Amino acid sequence: MDNVVYLDYKAKELENIRSGKKNMIIRGAMGRKLPHGRVNKDDVLYFVENNGDGLVKGKATVVNVFNSDKLTKEQSIEIVKQNQEKLHLNKGLEKRFSGKRYLVLITIKDFKAIEPFKIDRSEYGNMDDWLPVENIEKIKLNK
Repeated sequence: MDNVVYLDYKAKELENIRSGKKNMIIRGAMGRKLPHGRVNKDDVLYFVENNGDGLVKGKATVVNVFNSDKLTKEQSIEIVKQNQEKLHLNKGLEKRFSGKRYLVLITIKDFKAIEPFKIDRSEYGNMDDWLPVENIEKIKLNK
C-alpha cells in the first residue's frame, strides 16, 4: 500500500529524514483517524512538504507501526518523550502531539529522494495530511 504523507515544512521534517536525524513519523488525534490501523510494515510512504508546492519529494519504507489504544494525557506525553530521539520533533510539533488520546508511531527505513512530481488530490478531503492512495501511479500527474 502506498501512502502520501504531508510533513511540516517549518519543522524541517523532510530535511531531518533525509539527513537521518529522523526515522519515525507521528500522527495523533483525540479520536481514531488516519492513519490509525491503516498502515502496515512494508508499506511505502511518499513525502510532501506542507509548503504549498504540492510536490512529492521522497519516499521510504515502513519498518514498524505502533497504533496506541486510548491513552491518558500523561501516557501520551510520555510516549512522545520516549520516542523524541527518533521523531526529532521541534517544540511546536511536540506540543501538538503530546496529550493526544490516540498516537500512531511509524518507523521508516531506506529513505530515497525522488524526482519531484505532483499528485491529483481530487478524490481526497482538503485537510487530510495522510492519504492512503493504494498505488501512487494512479494519482501521479504527468508534467
